[in-house]
Amino acid sequence: MQRGLGTQLRHLIELLDGTVAEQYRRENLNYRPRYTPVMRALMACSPLSVTEIAEMAGITQPAATQTIALMIREGLLVSESSREDSRQKVIEMTRHGRDLLPRLQTCWDAVTTAANSLDSDLPFPLSQLLDLAIEALAKKPFETRIQAARQTRRIPKKEKCRSPNVGAPHHGS
Repeated sequence: MQRGLGTQLRHLIELLDGTVAEQYRRENLNYRPRYTPVMRALMACSPLSVTEIAEMAGITQPAATQTIALMIREGLLVSESSREDSRQKVIEMTRHGRDLLPRLQTCWDAVTTAANSLDSDLPFPLSQLLDLAIEALAKKPFETRIQAARQTRRIPKKEKCRSPNVGAPHHGS
């Protein structure tokens, strides 16, 4: 049975992030892979609003908000009122967060080398393929594609205990 696109993507993330998370544990770092885009954004420019972090990191605002909240609880970041507009909160690294950067950079260098190795083992670099997929979805979101599929072909209601068509491509989760 062919696995769906969502299943494949989750499995790929498990294989990549799980290994990276283990690398951090081996280095005695209380740090999650999902923190890296936020840390890199703050390394480039600080302080930043949550919206600015989301944009620079290339993640959604809800994902940035959740990740930042975890990082604040773990003492890596702090949220303060903006000097320009006291109604707006800005985020910056704590001293503890900044102190981790040299050790994190060592891990990030190893991860980058490993990612380059993976790309070289593939007929088309995964990183480029992911960029192309993200661009295509920005132009035509998956929701639009699903709606178009529903309009162009009538999707049958699920039958009780019907055997799957193993030969047909399946891209659902």
